Parts: sequence; C-alpha cells; structure tokens
Amino acid sequence: MTVSHPFTERDLRQLRDRGISPERAAECLATFAAGVPHAVLDRPCTRGDGITVLEDAELDRLGRRGEEAAREGRLMKFVPASGAASRMFQALLAARGRTGDASATVEDLRDAPEYPTLREFLAHLDRFAFYPELEAAVARRGEGLQPLRQAGRFREVLDCLLDPGGMGYAALPKGLVPFHRYADDCRTPVAEHLLEARRYVRDRTGMVRVHLTVSPEHWGEVEDHVAAMCRRYQEPDTSFDVTLSVQRPDTDTLAATLDNQPFREPDGNLSLRPGGHGALLANLNDLAPDVVFIQNVDNVAVYAGTAVRYRKALAGLLVELQARVFHYLDGLDAGPSLGLLDEASRFARDQLSVAPPDGPAAGRAGFLRETLDRPLRVCGMVPSAGEPGGGPFWVRDARGRCSLQIVESSQVDMEEPRQREAFAASTHFNPVDLVCGVRRPSGACFDLMAFRDPRAAFIAIKSAGGSGFKTLEHPGLWNGGMARWNTVFVEMPAQTFAPVKTVLDLLRPEHQPRRTLK
Repeated sequence: MTVSHPFTERDLRQLRDRGISPERAAECLATFAAGVPHAVLDRPCTRGDGITVLEDAELDRLGRRGEEAAREGRLMKFVPASGAASRMFQALLAARGRTGDASATVEDLRDAPEYPTLREFLAHLDRFAFYPELEAAVARRGEGLQPLRQAGRFREVLDCLLDPGGMGYAALPKGLVPFHRYADDCRTPVAEHLLEARRYVRDRTGMVRVHLTVSPEHWGEVEDHVAAMCRRYQEPDTSFDVTLSVQRPDTDTLAATLDNQPFREPDGNLSLRPGGHGALLANLNDLAPDVVFIQNVDNVAVYAGTAVRYRKALAGLLVELQARVFHYLDGLDAGPSLGLLDEASRFARDQLSVAPPDGPAAGRAGFLRETLDRPLRVCGMVPSAGEPGGGPFWVRDARGRCSLQIVESSQVDMEEPRQREAFAASTHFNPVDLVCGVRRPSGACFDLMAFRDPRAAFIAIKSAGGSGFKTLEHPGLWNGGMARWNTVFVEMPAQTFAPVKTVLDLLRPEHQPRRTLK
C-alpha cells in the first residue's frame, strides 16, 4: 500500500541512508499533529499498595537466589552511558562565559546566578577526585592552583578543567569523569559500574558481562578506557566481557515546524534528531539478554554495600517470579485445570497487580495467557527526597483498568487539579534501578518493541535561527518503552540512590570515600 507523505526524492534518499522508512517519518508528523495523550493517574503507589517492602530475612533469601542466577550465567548489566559531562559543568561554563577577563575573580560575579555554585566549587576543590590532575594541569601552565584559589581567579582553573588544551572535561562523556578518589585508586563511573557488577553479575567461570551504550563521537575514548579498566581490575577469578553500542540511526526522529510540516536545516535537509533514551530500547532488543540490570551511568556510590544487597535481591525476586510465570504458561498451554486457573489468577492479582476478569474458564485462560506472556521487570523505588523526575503510579487506561507504571511529570496534565494532586502525593521516586527478564519459557527473546506504548512519546518546542520547531522523543526506556511489561515495585533505601547531575553532587557523602571499596 502506498502511503501519502510530503517528502521529496532528496528527502527519501536522506531517510534511506539513515535506515528510516518514509512511513515511519510520516508517523512522526502524524504524532505532532495529533499530540501526545496524558497518562491518567489513579493514585500514587505506596507501601503495601503497589510497592513491596522486603524484610531482612526475605532480602537475604532473595539475595541468595540472585547469586545463584548470577552463577548460572543468566545476568548482565546494561548502562546507558552516552550522557555528556557538559551538563555537569553547565553552571561553571556559564560563569566563565560571563567575563573574558583572565584576572576576574569570583567576587566579580557576586550578582550572577552561578555565583553560589562557583564559590562552593572553588572552596571545596580539593575534595573532588580530579583535584590532583587539575593541580598538575595548572602547574603545566606555570601557575599554582592554591594561589589561584586563594585569589578567587577562576578562569585559569576552569580553562584547565574544561578546555581541550587542559583536561577537556566539558567534551567528555559523563562516564569518563573521575568521580571517586580512594587511597590507592581514582575511579570513573564506568570503572565503578564494572566493579559493582563484579559483585552481583559474575558467573561461576568468573565472567562479568556489562553493556554500555555510548555516543559515536566518544566510542574510541570509552573503548580505550574500558580496556584499561578491564586490565586493571581483572583478577585470577574474574574477567570482564564489556560490549558497546551506539543509539541506532534508524531510531532518530523527524523534527517538524509549528504547523506540523517537516522542519529543515539551512542546507534544505530534513532535521533528524536523536530520539531520546527511549531509542535505547532497540539496543536492548538487539542485545537479547536473559536477565539484565539497568542503571544510569551516574548512579554510583562509594558505599555500595546496601545497593549491592538490594540489587541481588531484586534479581532473586525477578527469577522467582519468572519461574512461576513459566510454570503457569506451561500449564495453560497443556490445558489448565480449574485449580491451576485459580492459582494463576491469584498470582497475577497478588504478585503482578493484574486483576483477571470473572467469567468462564476459557476466557480466564485466554486473559492469563496474554497477561503472563510479557517481559517482566522488578523496579527499585526510593522514598521521595525532592529529586526531579518520575515515580511509581497506578495508571488507568481507556478501558478503566489500572496497571503499575513509572510516570514522568511531563506525562501528566498538571492543569487538571486531581492529576496534579495525585502526582504531588507520590511517596517514592524512580532511581532507574531495574532488573528485567526478557525471555519466554522456550528461551526465545521477546520483541520488546511490541510491548511499548507508542503514544507515550514526548514533544518539545525548540527554536533555531529565530524559528520555532517541534522535536519528538520515543517513549522513555523505563516508562512508555516498558508500558506493557509486567511490573513489580520494591522499596529501596535512599542511600542506594546517588545521582550526579551537577559537579557539586560529587561533594555529597555518597561520593566522598574514607576507605577503599573491595
């Protein structure tokens, strides 16, 4: 069937080179025109109402089950690691941009919004893991770091830290910025993820499997760093299998004018842009793992004992639930008894928060088969502490049925009082701490793209050259991208969440080690 679209032959060649069909590009324009519907919140998930709380004995038991799954070689770790470090240093970059005077001092920017950040950064400079490297970079320019700090002369310090002629941190991926300094080591987030994975992913042969998604321009740097870290931390009983991938070009999305026509670059080409972290669902799909941890690259702490304990338990819970799902699916395929239907129905309701309908056995069996035959995820949730981002909610669909979903604020109609109140009443926050099971009983992997909600995309308005235009991001990896997965939420302690969004976050206790992590 021929689909009508507004693209020229030149456009079609550009799309073809990117691996994007004209139909999918036209779908982007249709999404812009139709808009994105809001999620309909029924209520926030709370302890005992959508969020499971594990007691110590259960944590230990499930942790042992997670360790067993690791020994069996079933586990790996997936880390989206393409984020740019420039966002960490945004306030410092802005402060430096306010003056071209090399002799300018911090006090010259007293009225600037970046003043508090700049002052605190310089005051605590020696507490950052990269301080020794910065001190050496400043010395190579014939300056002393301490005299510059005492005089408040920040430009030379920031030039050495951020620019290519110095340490070049503004152009690095966040995963390669040193986060933690120990007595005998200095570690980047990538290094911390490898060492943490060694504690709960290593199989009985000693293999630790980790996958990182990176940006194309940083592939070589990340590859070299990973190779160096694998050599540094390899032990007689441990080896690392670390693979990399980039966001696939065919997941890029088309930008549109404000009247929903293709937006073009100055050279006349279509404006194609990366589709957000939801595009990484395709990378995960291509990877075809068995059981996979997903964590953000910047969520690493020096005191990882509690986090490791909980992540082992999340994996143990996942494989236990998955085993029961497989048991019920096998029974349903074999011709279920009423007893099995009742047992599977209780399991779906009590463990997966899905209520089977009343009615004839055949209808219940069909519902259970369709419900259970889905990817499964166990998601850690931390108590809210004012962090920006989404959280766990009961969300109502068009048929009035509720399901457990991770919802971002951008998905909620904040103009509607009840929805705004429901979002504000959330007691927990999504730290992106997931364990996912993506295989069927046969061992075949699910096509994960079939279990996302394509309507849960994100549209933003931007400007370039004085013209406004729209951009489109795919449904987020852990919200709309997993909207049709079976979901279990588990409470985790706040100390398991240690994100680094700005450079000053590295001053938090979670990133200030007093001992070497083994």
